[in-house]
Amino acid sequence: MDITGASAIVTGGASGIGAAAARALAAKGAKVVVADLNEAKGQAIAEELGGAFVKVDVTSTDDIVAAVDKAQELGPLRVLVNSAGIGWAQRTIGKDGSYDSAADLDAYKKVIAINLIGTFDCIRIAATAMSRTEPLDESGERGAIVNMASVAAFDGQIGQAAYSSSKGGVVGMTLPVARDLSAVGVRVNTIAPGLIDTPIYGEGEASEAFKASLERGVLFPKRLGAPEELASMVVEAATNSYLNGETIRVDGGIRMQPK
Repeated sequence: MDITGASAIVTGGASGIGAAAARALAAKGAKVVVADLNEAKGQAIAEELGGAFVKVDVTSTDDIVAAVDKAQELGPLRVLVNSAGIGWAQRTIGKDGSYDSAADLDAYKKVIAINLIGTFDCIRIAATAMSRTEPLDESGERGAIVNMASVAAFDGQIGQAAYSSSKGGVVGMTLPVARDLSAVGVRVNTIAPGLIDTPIYGEGEASEAFKASLERGVLFPKRLGAPEELASMVVEAATNSYLNGETIRVDGGIRMQPK
């Protein structure tokens, strides 16, 4: 699928994997809408790429609609990348045996609301706009959606019940949503990153030591992944017209241990 001159939305596009994906899509000729809560970083990246920034909380349908409307001003909407998300770690029960020490249910709901429900809301709104575009070719292709899950969907560690649930839900929706959207020529794929070197790990000596300990679990190459290595898969999922309904691990062969 040729995305030259088309518009693309990247949620969570102000940093990390999302920012790398935004840059990679712009390099392929797309006009990118950076959809993020971080106005300063999001605006800077949008200006760098010649795209647009929209402040988006993915738990707000109105914000999502605003991003889709802005994208359509730039060109026909062909690509959505769902990269916005949060993490959370807490064991299911506490050590003292009290109900009050059990996992924070509101925190669990928040992770699900952002990572899973937010992803689906972005899909349903963006795909609706894509369905109104002219097909690109005789096959009827109109667009592509790329979701960001995690290897935690399969190898969730101790304390990752909320995060793994949310990312497992993204994996689980991939095929049925791809089947739904096949009627309008929109493909859906999901990428499951492993350990990626993003600002989430912080900076400094302690951060580097922590990352070095994580690297030991990677099969090959024994290092954390680069955001650009995820971005190249985003571009492939967006532009390869025969890739559909798949979840692809990009993880250096890691299989996460319980802790």
